[in-house]
Amino acid sequence: MTVKEDKMKKKLLKLSKLPFIRNVFIMATGTATAQLIAVALSPIITRLYGPEAYGIMGVFISIIGIVAPISALTYPIAIVLPKSDSEAKGIIRLSLYLTSLISILVTIFLLFLGDKLVDLFQLKEVAPFLYLIPLVVLFSGYLQVIQQWLIRTKQFSITAKVSFFHALLFHGSMVGVGILYPVAAVLVVMTALSNGIKAFLLFIFTRISSYKQFSMREKNEIKVPLKKIAKKYNEFPKYRAPEVLINAASQSLPILLLTIFFGPASAGFYSIGRTVLGAPSQLIGLSVGDVFYPKINQAANDGKELTSLIRKATVALGLIGIIPFGTVIMFGPWLFSFVFGDNWGLAGEYARWIAIWSFFVFMNIPSIRTLPVLSAQSFHLKFTTIMLITRVSALSIGYFIYKSDMVAIALFGITGAILNLLLIFKTLHLSKNFDKSQPI
Repeated sequence: MTVKEDKMKKKLLKLSKLPFIRNVFIMATGTATAQLIAVALSPIITRLYGPEAYGIMGVFISIIGIVAPISALTYPIAIVLPKSDSEAKGIIRLSLYLTSLISILVTIFLLFLGDKLVDLFQLKEVAPFLYLIPLVVLFSGYLQVIQQWLIRTKQFSITAKVSFFHALLFHGSMVGVGILYPVAAVLVVMTALSNGIKAFLLFIFTRISSYKQFSMREKNEIKVPLKKIAKKYNEFPKYRAPEVLINAASQSLPILLLTIFFGPASAGFYSIGRTVLGAPSQLIGLSVGDVFYPKINQAANDGKELTSLIRKATVALGLIGIIPFGTVIMFGPWLFSFVFGDNWGLAGEYARWIAIWSFFVFMNIPSIRTLPVLSAQSFHLKFTTIMLITRVSALSIGYFIYKSDMVAIALFGITGAILNLLLIFKTLHLSKNFDKSQPI
């Protein structure tokens, strides 16, 4: 071994011992195994069910994607922020109460206005499954709570293990049941149960973990009043919840509008493209984001500089993302036809444009995780509102002026890329101002 190789080995060994790198590696390993299962089984699943069934599942995911993230009014995101565990547990209690209440309200809404919703958005294909939504809301709230608690307590290995087992159960069931009953109902029901299964697995693993502060009430622990907690973190329901709702609506718009404008098959092509391009974000981006969030919060509490941390993480993700997203941009149609079957070639054309937008979504993960720490939720809400308007305009121009699903997707992808790039620059600007305001 040369001196140069020896130095490189020592540097890599030193890097591997850094908590941030180690935690990202743990998260990425769990997600990688989960993605490996998904990738291995996806060609079987797509051949079993076909584009139309995928389109119906995509529409259902779009609907639950709008309501599920606000199942607890985004209070769970605040679990990471308090200095004391007692206050964090107070946020957990508040989140669980709100989740139960919102699930009941959604049930009442569907009982009285479900039919009108179906007629308004032409959702006849998913009408039989609408009453699964309250269950999804309940499961989502529980999942958010336990995920944020694990991020707070840095129990990343639990999340990694559960990612693997959940993927095995979820995708394995789709294949197993699909061999006998290859219908859209199987995809929809499995999707509805997904968050519940994951929340249950996380809960079981957390209960048997070595971390001894999970119980909701420790001996001699001061219980923080829920009213006080709700008021202290009211930025989340006030700004973050509307932002998440609007963002979810804008994420779901392509599937809903493509279904209305061009039919379920078109929505199916978009769904599979979005799923494939979401893999790098799931594998690396979210792993970095989940570890980065408590790190940037701790840095802010300690009065350290934030801008360099954000910049380094953003550039690193940009360099990593060039390969997967660039490959889809270059070879999308051929790749999709080869992997998923000849019927999915058009999905590869969609994916080329989705990849441009997804690349910048991948890059902006550190910025998104930093905004709550900078108390910039008001800005985030305004930004997301602009993004929603832009996306609606892009898809509408594609349909009403060009009468083309491809033009609609292209405009959607390009405008999304530009807006996400602007978000990164704005976050860096806000972090510089934050750094200047810190006491020396």
